[in-house]
Amino acid sequence: MSILMAAFLGLVQGISEFLPISSSGHLSIIQNIFGGDSPSNHLFFDVLLHVGTLIAVCIFYWTDIRAMAVDTIGFISGKKEETGENGRLKPTVRSVFMVVVGTLPLFIVLPVNGYVEQLYYNTPFISFTLIVTGLLLFVSGKLAEGRKNEKTSSMADALVVGIAQAVATIPGLSRSGTTITVGLARGFRRDFAVKFSFLLSIPAILGSTIVTFFDAASEGIIWSEVPAYLVGMVIAGIVGYFSLKLLKKIVVANAFGKFAYYCWGAGIVSLILSLVF
Repeated sequence: MSILMAAFLGLVQGISEFLPISSSGHLSIIQNIFGGDSPSNHLFFDVLLHVGTLIAVCIFYWTDIRAMAVDTIGFISGKKEETGENGRLKPTVRSVFMVVVGTLPLFIVLPVNGYVEQLYYNTPFISFTLIVTGLLLFVSGKLAEGRKNEKTSSMADALVVGIAQAVATIPGLSRSGTTITVGLARGFRRDFAVKFSFLLSIPAILGSTIVTFFDAASEGIIWSEVPAYLVGMVIAGIVGYFSLKLLKKIVVANAFGKFAYYCWGAGIVSLILSLVF
């Protein structure tokens, strides 16, 4: 893989991992139609791309993550001051429990993960799911803003959003688009829908990265191409950070649904290209 191609794919990953347009769908389409190489030859590259975007999420939400970690450790150790008003859990601690509950549905996907991975090679299917993502985003633009946040949302809300994340492992379905839309449908405030979506993504991305790393190690790492891979990782991280900032502003401004038109266009164009090439 050339440095130019790695940089380009890193750019695509950084933009599409967080914006609701499906990073998995875009990377698969590019590799299937234009890449020339089998995606399995670059599993380690996929790992590093996700490491880059994972670092971007952690930096962007570092203040929240640190507070969640410190308060949860205090709660587990039995410190009474880690409870909020009326003896209820602090919002930071509740957020940790919500992320744990929201992550559980991913374990249901594990037995069928092999079948899901085969869909990455099916460009017409990905084109269809991109169109479905567009429909979800269009619906999200019609939803009224709710009032739920860290203090008032329930574990049932977290579980439903987690189920949406599990479904979004299907390539072409945007993880952020699906989870934020479902969060809004459950009555989340727009800013909280974004934050919970990406806090929920941390264990999901980390788990996927670990699994993919072992797959890459078993298939063999092309060490001569690692410098190009690292370029892609750095670009994915930097672009991903600014994509997060942009997405937060877009959702709060209730312009989230406008991405629907892009997803519809991308789905139709990729379908045509898959039939031509």
